[in-house]
Parts: sequence; C-alpha cells; structure tokens
Amino acid sequence: MRHLIDICDLSLEEIDSLISCALDIIAHPDDYAEVCKRKKLATLFFEPSTRTRLSFEAAMMELGGNVLGFSAAASSSASKGESVMDTITVVSSYADIIAMRHPKEGAPKHASMKCKVPIINAGDGGHNHPTQTLADLLTIKREKGSFNNLVVGLCGDLKFGRTVHSLITAMSRYKNITFVLISPDELKCPQYIVDIAKKAGHTVIETTDLENTIGTLDILYMTRVQQERFFNEEDYIRLKDSFILDTEKLKFAKEDLTVMHPLPRVNEISVKVDDDPRAAYFKQVENGKYMRMALIMMLLGLKK
Repeated sequence: MRHLIDICDLSLEEIDSLISCALDIIAHPDDYAEVCKRKKLATLFFEPSTRTRLSFEAAMMELGGNVLGFSAAASSSASKGESVMDTITVVSSYADIIAMRHPKEGAPKHASMKCKVPIINAGDGGHNHPTQTLADLLTIKREKGSFNNLVVGLCGDLKFGRTVHSLITAMSRYKNITFVLISPDELKCPQYIVDIAKKAGHTVIETTDLENTIGTLDILYMTRVQQERFFNEEDYIRLKDSFILDTEKLKFAKEDLTVMHPLPRVNEISVKVDDDPRAAYFKQVENGKYMRMALIMMLLGLKK
C-alpha cells in the first residue's frame, strides 16, 4: 500500500506511466468502465472545493466505483471536535481509497501514518496539491508535446499557491526549464521552492512585470490571490488585483503560448481570454479527471 502526499512520491517513470494511462482512457473510455467495480472512494474535504472534489468523484464513477464522504468540515464529526486521525481511522473501515483536503499543511501526511487504505492529498493548506500537478502535466504534454526546454511563467500568488509549489517541484525534474516567477514582493515564491529549481540546474527569474515578460513565455500559469490565506483583509484588498491577464496583454505573447490556471478564477483572467485558442484552463479541468482515474487505478493496483 502507498499514498500520494507529495508529487515527489512519484518517480518520473510513474508519472509517464500515469500520463500514458490517461491518454489511453481518453482514447478508449469504455475499456475502463468497470475497473473499479465494487470499490469505494471516500472524499474527505475539510476545506471547500468544487473542481477537485467533483473531479475525484467523477473519476471513480467513470471507473465503475462508488463514492462517499463529505464536502465541508462542518458536515463531519470534526465539528464536534473529532481528530483527523480518528476520522481517517473510521473512514478507512468503509472505503478502499481516500482523497483528503485539509487547510493545515501536513494534515494528509499525518493522517497517512496510521491509515489502512491509500490516501491521496487533494490539497493541504499552502503546501502541496499533487493531483492538480498531474492535471497540469497532462495539459502541458497534450499542448506542448514535451516537458523539456520550456519557459514557464507563474504569475500571481506564488507564496500560498500550493499548485505552483507542486508544479515547480515536478517540472524541476525535467531538462532545461526557465521559471519566470511573476508576483508582488509580498507574495513571492518560498525560497525553498526556488532552491529546488536552482539546485536542479534550471534558471529562475523573479520579477513584478507581467507585460514585459509575457512575450518570452511558452506557458503562462496564472493564479488567484487567495483571500482565505490572508490574516489581514487590508493586505488582500491591496494585492488582489496585482496582475490581470486580458486580451491587450496577450497581443504581446507568442502565438503558441499556453495559458493555464488551476481555478477558481476571480478576476485575474478576463473572460474575453476564454475565446482565445491559447486558453487551456478548462482543458486542465477535464485532464484532471483522466489523471485521477489513472492514479486511483495505480494506487489500488488495478488494471483495465
């Protein structure tokens, strides 16, 4: 039995295998319709979610399995004071695999120590979001064909953005990446993430200028400024509109730029950008379902 807590829990060979499996699911969905028959996925979301929770549930259902769980801590025994460990121990008696989101960094890792079934980290605070990274990697593979020799811009809240942290960590294992980190000084990427990229031999550029940088990028990964991570409302209001991608800025971008976003979007990408063929963020959503299908199969030791 194994868990997925951090994207580095997967080797490059395993990531390539998951991508290959996801591509086969896309090509031959009927072949996977009963792979998880009589298996149950528990979605334990102690923090609100739309895409990730529904994506996990849709993935399990399309594999022929069943789903149980809760979508908010208030609707669980956590509201009565039950510990995460007790919740996990109880639920692991009912389910074959668990997808868990929690606002506290390290909670899924802590829960995995005594869990009797595989746990998938569906996001822990501002730390990691490995399954979003799998969705991102499949999107990049389908849009660019390769993970090597790319200029990747990451823009917005890079301090609390767990999707950014996981993606930089994952892509640092490929070759010749230039990471362009675009953020206000208050929301800069944590130094330990920057160090991961630099120690792997990649170039890291930190800037506050999106307009004069966008023309160099192969991928632009936008993120929202996350209100729920701020202790001070004034700081959030001051920073929330720091970077907004619109059609005017896209005029300076490459014709084959890929625009990504883990969603939800607030106003950091204009809705007019949705009609641009370079917008790939809704493709990411669908790709996430396929990668979660492949991951569930892998952790349960199942084949089509």
